[in-house]
Amino acid sequence: MTVPDPETPAAHAADLPIEKRIAVAVAQYGETAVVSRSISLIAGNNEGEDFLLSVGGEHARGIINGAPPLYWPELWGMRALLYVWNDSATVAVTAGLQNQAWRVREMSCRVSATRKIMVRAEVTALLVDEVPRVRAAAARALGAIGSAADADSIRSILKDPEIDVRRGAHEGLSTLRSRFPEAKAQ
Repeated sequence: MTVPDPETPAAHAADLPIEKRIAVAVAQYGETAVVSRSISLIAGNNEGEDFLLSVGGEHARGIINGAPPLYWPELWGMRALLYVWNDSATVAVTAGLQNQAWRVREMSCRVSATRKIMVRAEVTALLVDEVPRVRAAAARALGAIGSAADADSIRSILKDPEIDVRRGAHEGLSTLRSRFPEAKAQ
């Protein structure tokens, strides 16, 4: 790969926080294109060095300079959807819940919760994921998108051996309570 042109907006924005990098990308490419290119990254495609810097920031330079990409571009594409969105990304986020990389599954839970994607069954399945951070993210997401009937599913991990999972379960239940106060989602 070649080094990106240092005069591009993405090269200048690489050290900015993610929300500002995405804003620069939207200004440069347009909102629809940023969503489409993020979806393309999630699918494992190459969207070019400038866009990789937009979504991955300074960390993307490692990949540009030859480090193995592993799951990072997929994760960065998914994370971008926290800041820019249209419904065309729903299928990619849903598929991301079953990604082999746990970081992508975790971020897919976050995006599902943020964007209120109704993927209750897929998120509920992640309450027993082998990775504690995914279980915690699933509990939070289920609190945001689930129904009062999902309280028992979240309660099932209140005694998880990992404290962060238990915290995620408490947060998910708290969110359910705030959404369904009449249902006593304890």
